[in-house]
Amino acid sequence: MFRYKNVAVFMGGISSERDVSLNSGAAISNALNLAGFNVFEVDICEAKVPELPDYIEAVFVALHGTFGEDGGVQALLDKLNIPYTGSGTIASFNAFDKHLTKQILLGNGLPTPDYTLLVDIPETSMFGYPVVVKPLAQGSSIGIKKVMNDDELKSAVQFILHLGDTAMVEEFIAGSELTVGILDGEALPPIEIKAPDGWYGYEAKYTKGATEYLVPAPISDEIKLMAQKYAVETFEALNCSDMSRVDFRLDEDGQLYILEINTIPGFTETSLLPKAAAFAGITFETLCAEIMNMADVKSEL
Repeated sequence: MFRYKNVAVFMGGISSERDVSLNSGAAISNALNLAGFNVFEVDICEAKVPELPDYIEAVFVALHGTFGEDGGVQALLDKLNIPYTGSGTIASFNAFDKHLTKQILLGNGLPTPDYTLLVDIPETSMFGYPVVVKPLAQGSSIGIKKVMNDDELKSAVQFILHLGDTAMVEEFIAGSELTVGILDGEALPPIEIKAPDGWYGYEAKYTKGATEYLVPAPISDEIKLMAQKYAVETFEALNCSDMSRVDFRLDEDGQLYILEINTIPGFTETSLLPKAAAFAGITFETLCAEIMNMADVKSEL
């Protein structure tokens, strides 16, 4: 039973992840059409909500990055009293800012790698090498680098500062990479990500066949349950809604470290939330329809 029949899919957007969003939006639109929704596709090209046909009842937000996951479009949809998928304004803002996420994780006793923030180019790393350098507010691994020495550190930080962002330098956790999808507050099966050279950067993330995804992850039941527990606790600590994906590093001693939470995970051919849902017996069409039915006004301001 559909809560809504006539829906819009917001895709594209103004961020560096525009192409990824267009792919996600097209896949979602096709799935919703197959499920029986009447779908109106909207290519977002500026930081505003365009005038929608009067018959539109709700919006599936498939925007990644700025004005997608940062609370911008959510605040405008709340103001217009239009139901939408995903997390609300404040939850989106906090999850998109990696420093705020870290503070919330630490405040809730959840494990995350040590880090520091930089607004100037450093001489060396306080954590030794390797370390991970990342911008505070970018997605899809934009600007994220694993660096091995002082020169690489300076170059990576300089690139992020030129983006107009603050650089986070994070302790690198040797081991494996896991991710856990969340659907309506429940954890899906963990996935292990086996990327080339052990680094899940932009190319590894969006080049078909470059990365191996192991579903379910070849981990013990104890670690599986702990990863799912931490994922749900992260989702709840940030007051997220509907869907998310929580990324982890698992060290050689079996300790999990939370890297970040993605409030609007990808819905492309290589995306991880759909892979986990499929293993749990949820088809892509059903996944999109279920999320569409979760759409609501989430005014938090």
